[in-house]
Amino acid sequence: MQSVVIIGASHAATETIASLRKQGWTGKICLIGDEPSLPYHRPPLSKTYFSGELDANKLLLRPESFYQSHNVEIRLGQRVAQIDRSAQSVELEDGTQIAYDYLVLATGTRARQLPLDGTDAPNMHTLRTQADVDQIRAQVSSKSKLLIIGAGYIGLEVAASAIKLGADVTVLEAMDRVLERVTSEAVSEFYQNLHRAEGVDLRLQTSVTSFEHHNGISLAHLASGDTIEFDLAIIGIGVIPNSELAAEAGLVCDNGIVVNEFTQTNDDRIFAIGDCSFHHNPFYNRHIRLESVPNAVEQAKVAAAKICGKDIIYDQLPWFWSDQYDVKLQTAGLCQGFDEAVIRGEPADRKFALFYLRDQQLLAVDAINSPVDFMIGKKLIASRLPLAASSLHDTTIPIKTLLGD
Repeated sequence: MQSVVIIGASHAATETIASLRKQGWTGKICLIGDEPSLPYHRPPLSKTYFSGELDANKLLLRPESFYQSHNVEIRLGQRVAQIDRSAQSVELEDGTQIAYDYLVLATGTRARQLPLDGTDAPNMHTLRTQADVDQIRAQVSSKSKLLIIGAGYIGLEVAASAIKLGADVTVLEAMDRVLERVTSEAVSEFYQNLHRAEGVDLRLQTSVTSFEHHNGISLAHLASGDTIEFDLAIIGIGVIPNSELAAEAGLVCDNGIVVNEFTQTNDDRIFAIGDCSFHHNPFYNRHIRLESVPNAVEQAKVAAAKICGKDIIYDQLPWFWSDQYDVKLQTAGLCQGFDEAVIRGEPADRKFALFYLRDQQLLAVDAINSPVDFMIGKKLIASRLPLAASSLHDTTIPIKTLLGD
């Protein structure tokens, strides 16, 4: 009987299992995960799970009965030491050998570390797993002095969640603005104003040179010469794809594990999906790596189809969301390279959308509490219809009419 082995207990892994059985796979399925728990929702970790609004028992993606009914062998709390492509097997750290006919790498990412003195103290954290959040929640309380290094999505979401808990939050960002790598100045400015209005001490162009812990007091020494006292800190300066296992097995890696339109690596029996995969996107005609649940789910469906002998090309438009306070951001597409941006709505009302164009082609939309703008914008990007900025400027024209008949 043929077998599929999946490394990484994640959104991508769970969807692969469901899709394999749905598409008729009758062989074995083995899921290997290095965490002790069944696959769980990760987006809430920095949001409702952190704030205590979501209980741990609500985190699981699927109940244990799902894996039983889909006849899945589960190996949790175990790490894969190496992949033997010639023998078509993986070796666990305890020496166990598991054979595969097809191997799916859903290894995700890990938090980037800050190479500074003092980051190994017990009140210094990164946030990638449920265990990470549990450790942080055990230390944070009302009036705790929380220091967050990095103003990307994780850092800002955690800041919003911690404010709900009554913490005293300071966010340090080394760059000129928050979310600088992923959005425009207008959206960055909106989030800067939002967090400051909610009570966050947000400092831009600010970097840490070292941390000091002595007699129960923790200090962050800044490049400016200033110091900040804190109770606990969270380092959120990005992530690194877990591609070492693939690279050691001779698979091509470049900002992740390189895959084709069927999510296959340079070994056609090995697939890579989700946050760890570096794949070609037809909308932007370049390779990209996405850290999003929708991407992981859709790539899983493509991989499962290929394993079952069906060719489905991965051609999904990137999209993403973020919840902070009473604000929901929904993003479709990638805004890099835009030459014109059109705003509809008023940022002061916490309800607007920003549309990014290049050569009269819509590249992306950032919608703030504007689900209709997001949905229509997503369809406009996918249609690749020519679009004049003037038609977006005119807010008396309902945006849905831009789709035509």
